[in-house]
Amino acid sequence: MGDEGGVRVGPEALGFAQVVAVARDGAKVTLTDEALKLVAESRAHVEELAERSTPVYGVSTGFGALATRHIAPEQRAQLQLNIVRSHAAGSGPEVEREVVRALMLLRLRTLATGRTGVQPVTARTFAALLNAGITPQVFEHGSLGCSGDLAPLAHVALALIGEGSVRDAAGELKPAAQALDEAGIAPVTLGAKEGLALLNGTDGMLGMLVLAIEDLRRLLTAADVAAAMSVEALLGTDRVFAADLQELRPHPGQAASAANLRALLGDSEIMESHRGPDCTRVQDAYSLRCAPQVNGAARDTLAHAELVASRELASAVDNPVVLPDGRVESNGNFHGAPVAYVLDFLAVPAADVASMSERRTDRMLDKARSAGLPAFLADDPGVDSGHMIAQYTQAAIVSDLKRRAAPASADSIPSSAMQEDHVSMGWNAARKLRRSVDGLAQVIAIEILTAARALDLRTPLRPGPATAAVVAKLREAVPPPGPDRYLAPEIAAATAMVRDGSLVASAEAVTGPLA
Repeated sequence: MGDEGGVRVGPEALGFAQVVAVARDGAKVTLTDEALKLVAESRAHVEELAERSTPVYGVSTGFGALATRHIAPEQRAQLQLNIVRSHAAGSGPEVEREVVRALMLLRLRTLATGRTGVQPVTARTFAALLNAGITPQVFEHGSLGCSGDLAPLAHVALALIGEGSVRDAAGELKPAAQALDEAGIAPVTLGAKEGLALLNGTDGMLGMLVLAIEDLRRLLTAADVAAAMSVEALLGTDRVFAADLQELRPHPGQAASAANLRALLGDSEIMESHRGPDCTRVQDAYSLRCAPQVNGAARDTLAHAELVASRELASAVDNPVVLPDGRVESNGNFHGAPVAYVLDFLAVPAADVASMSERRTDRMLDKARSAGLPAFLADDPGVDSGHMIAQYTQAAIVSDLKRRAAPASADSIPSSAMQEDHVSMGWNAARKLRRSVDGLAQVIAIEILTAARALDLRTPLRPGPATAAVVAKLREAVPPPGPDRYLAPEIAAATAMVRDGSLVASAEAVTGPLA
């Protein structure tokens, strides 16, 4: 569906890469002819129903617990304005631009299915906001994940009607009316049902899930790179990663992780130096030996999350929905449980992969367990502290990640006078997962930083070509071992290289593509 660098939005499911392209890279969007046709057809059904005397939820009634009130025709335009204004009740820190753009794209795609009943001009204006780089101000708190992400979506809808605050393409905060005027975009005048159609969806939590999946794919490969470097630096064995041993427990993620480790450790002088009969080590600690089992299980969890996300990307979430035969039916598809569960699920392996990474780092710094490395990898232990406090930083992050692994979706606080008596808290699950992903990147970076220093200290023995390439890439930003120096910039540089994939790419230049 990509079109000259842009994304064509129709009734079909969007792909992960398309969401990322619009959210992070500012890709433009175009509504397909099929989408505009479906939108126009469903709008005609809504307008016909609006003329009837029989109440239809969301078209000629109030909302939520106020759905019992029939709204007179002359008050319905005000009804749509009121729902947007009253639901734009978010609070707290501003949500990141990429999250808001993902949310907007996914809501636009649901509009494009023709199941929501909005006017074609509403869908076109939504697309125009994205293409102009106008990002409505959305705030951290306000969504219970049911009926969808109401407050965040309301802040977006507010900008669509020319109210509230936005950031323009340059990031400047300004009134929505001013930004729309400068971009040549006319605010939308909402018709029957449109306020509700713009608010009722899982788009925020789904957008954050897609972005987290994209990041975790990279980070789990980086976790294998870090583990391989630590096994090598600690004079561990690679025999436990053999394919026939992995086949005894046929989890696909485990097999992929073990294959990565075998490729990364190939042709290592350090590994060969202790293969002989004089090696007395019977087996390695779990943090080394079981790396494929943990990193692999994380991969399998990620695969399950990808499946759920792909189903949600193919969904048309609104309440009520306009069916192809013209019926407008209330439903419960806005409930965020399917997305909330996997958002919470991913926070568990994020914490656990980080925890194992921290344990390997600690082992490299402990003279009693590091197989001959200096205490804390210090240049002059006692005078120098080496990476002692870098591991403290890891431990602090890992502790935070363990707390974030507690599920948000197991909580529910009833709302709307007990009409919405069970909610998903999927937005909260998504917000904490973003922080978990961020923390995992930092923990892996510190392990790679430490393992690279340890490998340098194994000179004259040389690491394998793949891990040596990672060390060389890191050395473009971080100096080799020496007396104590300001560590925070080195951690930041390593973290940036983990996040952008450049360290993994340097290894893949030797090994070929890693899983």
